[in-house]
Amino acid sequence: MDIVEEIKEIARRAKEQVEKINSASDLLSWEKSVLGRKSRLSQLMRNIKDLPLEQRREAGHIANQVKQELQEIAAKLKSSLQQAEKQKQVDVTWPGEKPQRGHLHPVSLVQRELEDIFASLGFIIEDGPELESEYYNFDALNIPAYHPARDMQDTFFTVGGDVLRTHTSPIQVRAMQKYGAPLRLIAPGRVFRYEASDASHDFVFHQVEGLMIDKDISIANLIAIAKEFLSRIFTQDVEVRVRPGFFPFVEPGFEMDLTCILCQGKGCSACKRTGWMEFMGAGLVHPRVLEAGGIDPQEFSGFAFGFGLDRLIMLKYRIDDIRLFHSGDVRFLQQF
Repeated sequence: MDIVEEIKEIARRAKEQVEKINSASDLLSWEKSVLGRKSRLSQLMRNIKDLPLEQRREAGHIANQVKQELQEIAAKLKSSLQQAEKQKQVDVTWPGEKPQRGHLHPVSLVQRELEDIFASLGFIIEDGPELESEYYNFDALNIPAYHPARDMQDTFFTVGGDVLRTHTSPIQVRAMQKYGAPLRLIAPGRVFRYEASDASHDFVFHQVEGLMIDKDISIANLIAIAKEFLSRIFTQDVEVRVRPGFFPFVEPGFEMDLTCILCQGKGCSACKRTGWMEFMGAGLVHPRVLEAGGIDPQEFSGFAFGFGLDRLIMLKYRIDDIRLFHSGDVRFLQQF
């Protein structure tokens, strides 16, 4: 029998012997007899160097192939025996461990709740790009080039001249161009501001944009929608009031306050004893913004509002630091 045939025969017998291995000691004996330094396979491999060149190539290839195959069989068998041994040591009557379950972030929880509320009022949920052009982020919203909001201190600009959107308002114009009028939508999403972080400010946060366009829309419609969704989100009656405010994309513009959720409007330190809390900016959509969206301001009017989703969540869950939302602290997240 030549050396190649003998190597193949060793492999065949070794595989037959594997079927009889039932313990770690059996496996150790098998490895020693088949793959050990004094095994017949090892002896034959040492003799390959003395063969003629052509035979040496073939024998070397076959020998290495057989050795690798037997080593893989030994490794798999060792793992299988170890697993079987562990199972023998397990007390099946011992109580199991409850697996850890993930859950939604508070931002996602409240955002979904808001989306359900507005969907029930006939609003669609719209989204837009976070990397926005200057046109949609500023120009189309009647924010001229000299407006301070376009200063580098407030906005992240890219090398190519685009911006990380500073508000969700660009979705207004995109949606008007896409759907026309009449239109009802909200647009929740992340926004970015070039500013320092503290307990009530962060450079990445979430906003919700609201827009309603139809014939004969007035401030009364805005107030009614605001009272409805706020009362539902806080599960209690909420009153609102409007104060004059300036925003380039609405005319007239308003600051909208809501009754203090913490003291029910009686006056506390959180609302500075006024019973009211600042909440959002709003107003009737500026005619120039309607025109940028391809809608005739002589035929249609509408209102728009925008508020910080993070601030709403902080009020709902009594959270005192906005930075907790992005802290990654499991102890904070487990509360929700």
